[in-house]
Amino acid sequence: MSISLQPIMLTLSRIRASTLLLALLACLTAAALGAAPERRVLVYTKNQVGKGLYVHDNIPASVVALKKLGAANSFAVDVSDDPAVFTDQNLKRYQAIIFDNTNNEVFDNEEQKVAFQRYIRAGGGFVGIHSATGSMRQWPWFWSVVGGKFSRHAKMQKFTVKVKDAKDASTAHLPATFEWTDEFYYVDHMPTGLHVLLAGDLTNLDDPGKDKYPGKLFGDEFPLAWRHEFDGGREWYTALGHKPEHYSDSRFTQHLLGGILWAMGASK
Repeated sequence: MSISLQPIMLTLSRIRASTLLLALLACLTAAALGAAPERRVLVYTKNQVGKGLYVHDNIPASVVALKKLGAANSFAVDVSDDPAVFTDQNLKRYQAIIFDNTNNEVFDNEEQKVAFQRYIRAGGGFVGIHSATGSMRQWPWFWSVVGGKFSRHAKMQKFTVKVKDAKDASTAHLPATFEWTDEFYYVDHMPTGLHVLLAGDLTNLDDPGKDKYPGKLFGDEFPLAWRHEFDGGREWYTALGHKPEHYSDSRFTQHLLGGILWAMGASK
C-alpha cells in the first residue's frame, strides 16, 4: 500500500504561510502603534590644534561618562571629532548635539556651519560643556547658541556655587550652595533671556581682574550654567568640568544628564 505525501506537504505549506502572515501582521501592528524611534545624541569633541591652542585632557573621561549616561538612560551616544558629520541628513538622527570641551575653530567649511544652523532652526537640541564657549570665536550666531563667548578664566581654585533654579532637571539634586574646584569661567556677548541655573560667588574668588570684568554686572556672582531657547532650538550649557575627575563625580554627571534630557525635549 502506498501513501501519498501531497496532503502532508500541502498542510506544511499552509502552516508556513500562516506563520509568515502572523509575523507580518505583528510588524504592521507595531508600526501602526507608532513605536518610538531610538533616542540618539552626537558627542562632538573637535578641537583646533596648533601652537598656543589648548586642548583639554578631560575629553576621554567625559566621553566615557556620557556613554554611561546614555546606556543608563536609554539614549544612544555617537562620538566624533570629524566635522564631516555635520550634514543635513546625518544631523536628523539626533535629538541633541553635545559640544564636549570643543575649542576654537571646529568646522571646516561653510556648508557644515549651515547644516548646524538648519539643525538648530528645525528645533534641535544643543548641550555645551566647559570650553564649548571657546569654540567658533569669530561667529556671533554661535555665541548666541551657547550663551556667550569665552573671555577668560580665573586660576584653578575652590569657590562657592549657588543653585539659582532648584527645580530644573540639571540642578534639582544639588544643595542650595556647594563648594567646587574648577576654572571659574567668564563669558561675554551673553544674549538676553538666559535662564541661569548655577552662579559662582565672586566675593571670595581669588581673581585680580574681576573688578574690571565682570565687575557688578551680575552683582556678587556670575552665571556658570544656563539654558534658553534660541533660533528654534533648545540650548543648555555648563562652565564646570575642567578636571577629568569631574566626570566621575555623580553631582556633575547628574547635572549633565539633566541638561541633555532638557535639550532633547525629554524634560521641562
